[in-house]
Amino acid sequence: MEYIKAFIVGGGICVIGQILLDRTKLTSGRIMVIFSVTGAFLTALGVYQPVVEFAGAGATVPILGFGYSLANGVIAEVKSEGLFGIMTGGLKATAGGISAAIAFGYLAALFSNPKSKG
Repeated sequence: MEYIKAFIVGGGICVIGQILLDRTKLTSGRIMVIFSVTGAFLTALGVYQPVVEFAGAGATVPILGFGYSLANGVIAEVKSEGLFGIMTGGLKATAGGISAAIAFGYLAALFSNPKSKG
């Protein structure tokens, strides 16, 4: 049942992204920023945590989950370190994922023939 919940929620997030791509003039980069900020905002309001508890990876893996991770890192760091945690919390919480994305992106570029869209 966990897989079904994750598929429905994660797929729903992707459907929203696809609708935004198809029906608006927003670029994929802008949609990613909107999703990240929305994830952080919903986490700050306490709305996204129940979604994460319900859907698990279906809510944390899409880009909304990145905003969720940033917000959770900041909240935890502010509780333990004070206002300085605003600057360090998001970085500590997401450093592993960002590092992995950079490393795997580099490896993909080594084994493929990347071209620009010009």
